[in-house]
Amino acid sequence: MGISYKLDIFEGPLDLLLHLIEKNKVNIYDIPIATITEQYLEYVSNMETEDLNIVSEFLVMAATLIDIKARMLLPKEVNEDGEEEDPRAELVARLLEYKYYKYMSLELKDREVGADRLFYKDNTLPPEVAKYEPPVDLDKLLDGLTLAKLQEIFRQVTKRKSDRIDPIRSSFGNIKKEAVSLEDKILSVMTYARQHRKFSFRKMLERQTDKVEVVVTFLALLELMKIGKIRLTQEYLFDDMLIETLEEEGEEGELDLTDLMEDEQGIRGEEADG
Repeated sequence: MGISYKLDIFEGPLDLLLHLIEKNKVNIYDIPIATITEQYLEYVSNMETEDLNIVSEFLVMAATLIDIKARMLLPKEVNEDGEEEDPRAELVARLLEYKYYKYMSLELKDREVGADRLFYKDNTLPPEVAKYEPPVDLDKLLDGLTLAKLQEIFRQVTKRKSDRIDPIRSSFGNIKKEAVSLEDKILSVMTYARQHRKFSFRKMLERQTDKVEVVVTFLALLELMKIGKIRLTQEYLFDDMLIETLEEEGEEGELDLTDLMEDEQGIRGEEADG
């Protein structure tokens, strides 16, 4: 007649280790690694599950126990502080953490079971009663209040208010930025080009007051190049570019900006639809 085994089902290798420690009534901080490893391997060898994921977890822990057992036979390692390191320390920390969460889950389970026997009465307080607020007792509220305390409170409130105000920025007025029209800038640049005939690209941009105007001026120059009114030349790489008007002297015809206006209207229409 063969030997029969009755195996308990454990949720994982740490659960099995805790069971063996409690069964042998040993101190979790001083685990007899040889005894626990032998009992653990006996359980694993008799596992009937065919799930490789579950079996692999138990086999990994078995390898860890064998490794700890081998390290226990070797001379103990010394850390930087000169203290001897216990090969079981990491395993003990994992067991204590698992034990903490396991007992916590059991406590929550007991509370869930006990909650089935609890009943709560709905709020039946009339709305007019719920909105009731007791009258303010001014004598109690102002008890101990003196003129000096009121003055101190007023001083602190005004100080907090003044601290929020920037003494420099508060003196500024409202500054409204004027929109820079590309059409106006094209006309302005072309007028300047007709007057000077040939001028510096860098100096043209330096004449602008802010970044927005610089960008619009640059776009105006590109548009004038596109319609063949000016050209840019550069003698050497990274040198300043020279802008030259292609109109003959005295030839000051009107600029055809129809395409430009249609493009601007199309862009504004798309922004409005968006």
